[in-house]
Amino acid sequence: MSDFARRVVDWQRAHGRNDLPWQGTRDPYAVWLSEVMLQQTQVATVVPYYRRFRARFPDLASLAAADEDDVLRLWSGLGYYARARNLHRAAQAIVAEHGGAFPRDLAQIAALPGIGRSTAAAIAGFAFGARAAILDGNVKRLLARHFAVEGHPGERAVEQRLWRLAESLLPADDIAPYIQGLMDLGATVCTTRAPQCERCPVRETCTALARHRVGELPAPRPRRAVPHRRTAMLVLRSDGDVLLEKRPAAGVWRGLWCFPELGAGDDPARVARRRYGCEVALVERLGVLRHAFTHFTLDIEPVVARVRRRAPRAAEPGVLWLPFAQAAGAAVPTPVRKLVRALGGRSAAADQPALFEELVEDLQAR
Repeated sequence: MSDFARRVVDWQRAHGRNDLPWQGTRDPYAVWLSEVMLQQTQVATVVPYYRRFRARFPDLASLAAADEDDVLRLWSGLGYYARARNLHRAAQAIVAEHGGAFPRDLAQIAALPGIGRSTAAAIAGFAFGARAAILDGNVKRLLARHFAVEGHPGERAVEQRLWRLAESLLPADDIAPYIQGLMDLGATVCTTRAPQCERCPVRETCTALARHRVGELPAPRPRRAVPHRRTAMLVLRSDGDVLLEKRPAAGVWRGLWCFPELGAGDDPARVARRRYGCEVALVERLGVLRHAFTHFTLDIEPVVARVRRRAPRAAEPGVLWLPFAQAAGAAVPTPVRKLVRALGGRSAAADQPALFEELVEDLQAR
């Protein structure tokens, strides 16, 4: 074992994270679920979602047999919803193509929906002891600093060099603590901002530290203008219920439940009557609620309408009337949940125009 790998393994066993709910097992289902949830999401955020998900879907078979709405409901608020849909699809593929047994072969794992090269290596390493390199965002930063790799890690040539380094450092054994050690170092010590180099077990051989370049490496992503989009959402409220509509199978928040969107120039009362069979008594427009995606920012203008009469819509596909509390726990995206909770918790304010600005301030702060 190289000195680098030995130091990482020893540090992980003494100082790394060893009490997370998905650790201490070689169950590939548990490992796979945690690795997918941890993609672009911090451990502290993932832990309660992981526990709720395992309570509802304790094994791969139960997940494969689940309804997608149920899967998305439990994922709601964790973001990057394609992960949940891919997780569900992968579980079904494992049942259909592998007899319900999680594949052990690295190539077969990587071929599953939502699993790339690094995630497949982590699953194979933790569950089966496979010797394969990982290279998530934290590890890229750690290696780029340690070996003073120039350029942004997202560039193909830079990423290929980092992969070669990652593979060259693999120990012959102790794969699981080595992989976990790299993850832990990147997440808790060699952080993007304010790295704690004095705690790093490989600081003595870190090129960036020796050259006083820790703050410069890795190079940041080239700046690009973030586009802004705008939409208006129709919030229909009736006797403690709110109307939700299922999003199309393509586009933003596909498959989730949302407030209906209004087109430019749409009259809210007319849309409510023609599309949803509702007569409204009051329509008020709230201030803009901003939500940031990875590649763009969405400004949402909630248009709140109090319904005085509504037609039965139980048979209408893709439309639901739900109590506010139930709607907040449904498979809804984060800004919709914020709005549902704010309006449901302050129903009186939702009918008083003078309190709308205060309500918007509450929304923006949550």
